[in-house]
Amino acid sequence: MSPALPDGDPAPADGLLPASAATGAATRDLGVYLHVPFCRVRCGYCDFNTYTASELGPPELPGASQAGYAGALVEEVALAARVLEASGLPRREVSTVFVGGGTPTLLPAADLARGLDAVREHLGLAAGAEVTTEANPDSVTPASLAELAAAGYTRVSFGMQSAVPHVLAVLERTHDPARVPQAVRWAREAGLAVSLDLIYGAPGESLADWRTSLDAALACEPDHLSAYALVVEEGTAMAARVRRGELPAPDPDDEAAQYELADAVLRDAGYGWYEVSNWARTPADACRHNVAYWRGQDWWGAGPGAHSHVGGVRWWNAKHPAAWARRLAAGTSPAVGREVLDDDARAVEAVLLGVRLAEGLPTSLVPPTGLAQVPRLVADGLLEDPARSGAPDGEQPRLRLTLRGRLLADAVVRALLGWEGAGDGAAGVTSRAAS
Repeated sequence: MSPALPDGDPAPADGLLPASAATGAATRDLGVYLHVPFCRVRCGYCDFNTYTASELGPPELPGASQAGYAGALVEEVALAARVLEASGLPRREVSTVFVGGGTPTLLPAADLARGLDAVREHLGLAAGAEVTTEANPDSVTPASLAELAAAGYTRVSFGMQSAVPHVLAVLERTHDPARVPQAVRWAREAGLAVSLDLIYGAPGESLADWRTSLDAALACEPDHLSAYALVVEEGTAMAARVRRGELPAPDPDDEAAQYELADAVLRDAGYGWYEVSNWARTPADACRHNVAYWRGQDWWGAGPGAHSHVGGVRWWNAKHPAAWARRLAAGTSPAVGREVLDDDARAVEAVLLGVRLAEGLPTSLVPPTGLAQVPRLVADGLLEDPARSGAPDGEQPRLRLTLRGRLLADAVVRALLGWEGAGDGAAGVTSRAAS
């Protein structure tokens, strides 16, 4: 069961944005997220807006057919261009494209190429744009990866999750761990950069198991790695198993130890953290699309349940593929709700997201009540001393998390916002960039 859409105001049928969205738009990057909701099987821990064939109804239902899905995505990309222009935003070429899911590579490579071509045609694609697709290791071939590279894709992010069979079984992942290095090799041969996604904290996963997965991932020599702590979301099959006592709940102390191990192993292998859950071989290998989320840039999310953000306006599409496709076919926006963030909300988000980045949070973005907490956060070992941050002349000092601070990032955020003190029980390492 995927999560419910947030509350908000009704979205206008024409999708037009308020005039405030255009303010400062020329200084912000524009990204595009394309959501592909199809999966062969639903993993027990997953609460993303995804569907297996049996969950979508008859294939003739609009939006339910993989064969017709790319056409609906193209329609929304064309709508995006019309809405942005009619709302008074300047034309900006798209700097990043991210295709997520689901398993996007269940669609033919030609369909994924068609989605990118639509971005190129209707919005424009900047020279040197980063173009990523997610993939399962068992959903690609040498030919499909070569076709994606020829179409303009530059990166592939493989859902590895673990290299340990019993951990994969608990997560209900179906791929063979031996397929991961093979898929990485094929991607390299196609000229694609490679990222690997890992999950830690699965029930029954030992520290030795986690080290095995880290070593296996590093043996593939990826450009980028993501490591996320497992969160048992309500409504998932795993949550039901935990509730029935069939599986233990993830242990926060175990997850903290696994995070510390990941950081040490990856650092020793030459990877630097640039966001709490993400490491890159070099700064150029960081995922520019996700960094744009954390920096509060603009993006249009196309697809069922996809979220968008432009100039402080956030909206979200109809959740079910059929409902989403019906709206597009009728010539109306697929958005069903939206919110316009006021200055206070935008200031909160700037702290909430910006503090997670290794580049640090400018002290100018922190309210006075939060700045008063900085000496205590430094003394508690959660923040580096901003007086020693090495900010160039003329730049604001930055607040940077220590390793301990990364483990307690949520508590640091609350302290910087003046909401409460930083307590030892808060978690910080579980957040994923939302699309």
